[in-house]
Amino acid sequence: MTTLEHQELKGITIKNLAFTVISTASIVVSVMTSYFQLKNDISDLKNTQTTEKRVTEIRLKVLESNISVLQQQVNELRNFKQFKTSYHK
Repeated sequence: MTTLEHQELKGITIKNLAFTVISTASIVVSVMTSYFQLKNDISDLKNTQTTEKRVTEIRLKVLESNISVLQQQVNELRNFKQFKTSYHK
């Protein structure tokens, strides 16, 4: 160890101070890494939810269209049945 590392500043050695600064920097880097990873995960989740919402809306529109077609077919069958019933009278 050099003489600089042995010097004390009111009971705090340079070695302890350097260790504290490096440890704090390490913790900050770890927290920032976690923050940005979570931020990316949240962004990915939002994109996935948006995509799923669009797919669900498209499916709903297709189902509504199918219901409309089926309702029209039911009405045509009713009209045909009424026509057939009134024709045989």
